Amino acid sequence: MSAENTQRIALISLGLNMAYSAYHIIFGVTAASWWLFTIGIYYAILSCVRFAVLQSKVHEGIALRFTGIMLMLLSLPLVGTVILAFVKERGKEFHLIVMLVMAIYAFTKITLASVNWVKSRKSTSAKLITLRNLSFADAFVSMFSLQRSMLVSFEGMTETEIRIMNVATGSAVCIIVFLLGLSLVRKK
Repeated sequence: MSAENTQRIALISLGLNMAYSAYHIIFGVTAASWWLFTIGIYYAILSCVRFAVLQSKVHEGIALRFTGIMLMLLSLPLVGTVILAFVKERGKEFHLIVMLVMAIYAFTKITLASVNWVKSRKSTSAKLITLRNLSFADAFVSMFSLQRSMLVSFEGMTETEIRIMNVATGSAVCIIVFLLGLSLVRKK
């Protein structure tokens, strides 16, 4: 994958992250949902980190470690969203069309992150590795958000089962995001 192509894809992803962030923050405020607001802030910070990586003129190792530390730190507010999902907000019920859009977004993110990983797995470029880990962090949080919304939008599970699924999936996502960051910090 060429550097120019990588930059273009990363800029498109940055734009999507910023739009997704704004949507969650605005909807979180108007719907008085701490969950949506917190996820919006997560995506805003992720957008800033992605922008910093794309614009970075410093040594690639510094950008790699900075991003790793930021992902590790971002796993902390994610823990807060998991606790929030368990204690306070079970989630908002959405219309089928909204759920389909969320599903398309989440599965597109996970597919693109996986395809880019396969294409770049042998690369030694710190910028490419950093962008790849950011894409996975983005994709996994999108899947958690989708799962959380689907469980309350479609019938079939009890309140207790929904909480257990949210805690299990959310905890796994927090650990994955932390490990994505740790792998960048430990990269030489």
